[in-house]
Amino acid sequence: MSAERLPTDWKSDAMRKRIARRYAAERRFKAAGMAAVLLSAAFLAFLLFTMVGNGMRGFTRTEIALKVDFPASPLLLDPANITDEALANANLPMVTSTVAQKALGKDADAMISPSAWTSIRDAIKADPKILARTETIDIPAATAIDLAAKSKGSPEAEAQVARLRQAGLLATGINWGFLTASDGTDPTQVGIWGAFKGSLLTMLVTLVLSFPIGVATALYLEEYARKSWWTDIIEVSINNLAAVPSIIFGLLGLSIFLNLLHLPRSAALVGGMTLALMTMPVIVIAGRNAIKSVPPSIRDAALGIGASPVQVVFQHVLPLALPGILTGTIIGMARALGETAPLLMIGMRAFIATPPGGIVDPATVLPVQIFLWSDEVSKGFVEKTSAAIIVLLAFLLAMNGLAIYLRNKFEKRW
Repeated sequence: MSAERLPTDWKSDAMRKRIARRYAAERRFKAAGMAAVLLSAAFLAFLLFTMVGNGMRGFTRTEIALKVDFPASPLLLDPANITDEALANANLPMVTSTVAQKALGKDADAMISPSAWTSIRDAIKADPKILARTETIDIPAATAIDLAAKSKGSPEAEAQVARLRQAGLLATGINWGFLTASDGTDPTQVGIWGAFKGSLLTMLVTLVLSFPIGVATALYLEEYARKSWWTDIIEVSINNLAAVPSIIFGLLGLSIFLNLLHLPRSAALVGGMTLALMTMPVIVIAGRNAIKSVPPSIRDAALGIGASPVQVVFQHVLPLALPGILTGTIIGMARALGETAPLLMIGMRAFIATPPGGIVDPATVLPVQIFLWSDEVSKGFVEKTSAAIIVLLAFLLAMNGLAIYLRNKFEKRW
């Protein structure tokens, strides 16, 4: 043979050089991979640090201790008959402003929240006996005072904060109302419970519709449908639907569920049905791949011991494929949880001040609530937006953790 043979002597110089080059290339490849991992982790850490740094302040609220002399105030309330109608006729906003001006000075209206009177109302409803005495009530501070107390504000606001702290009237604590209240116009009083409950109801509708239909479709295509041009068209259509932009599903939900079927606008039912259309192709594709991965010997063994085809599918194939199906469900539900565009198309961007009571009540979801708050003019909504993002990430992690737990539980059976 005329071709020169490669050296095979491990002790030769040429072989040692080749081995050295190979090891050097492997080290460079490992270094490049490690650099890519570190860069990704750095970006993720920067994102989390920014969100947590800005968002943790959204879980706190600055309050002013206001001493209210109820017997001397112009409140005409009977402690034995405290009703919502009586409190509405008591003109609590004017009383709160008057009391604050006496205690804080002429700039009191700029130092307290426009909805500070609700704290006095809630205190009266909790204990009507305070109408006969002087009571110190913590009321939320205005947005400018709140920002100046927690980070940095205008020179005027910082001077007012210093004066309030010197008098011992200012305190910053956990804002539990952020977890129990709904949307509002005052950033010191808004909360995420309404949007969070709307997300729960919407995800519930999405899961109930997309999971059984998606799994049934995957089982039919893999176990029962004969190979033909019709099934080829269905497979291509499902793959294309999985790549369709989400706003297209929003247009589909608008035209079918709202304009044609006249279902309630801005309801969790319509939002869940729209997101189910988007999630179903992902579950079908993942389900088919999971069913294909089940060894044929499982089917043959089950049929050999007398199991019917239906028993083979539901007692042997489906349990083995369930972990892979749950993985696809995790991906689909996580995508649906963060969607905003299709829900905006069906009107779920309404101002919802009351949490929904059911799937047909007006509702919004966390991504849409974050979008709405990020568009507000008041600077107080900036930290609320970051805080809502933290809640959304926690919700996503909890949902994925539950799904992973269920997947691992089914994997241990076999």
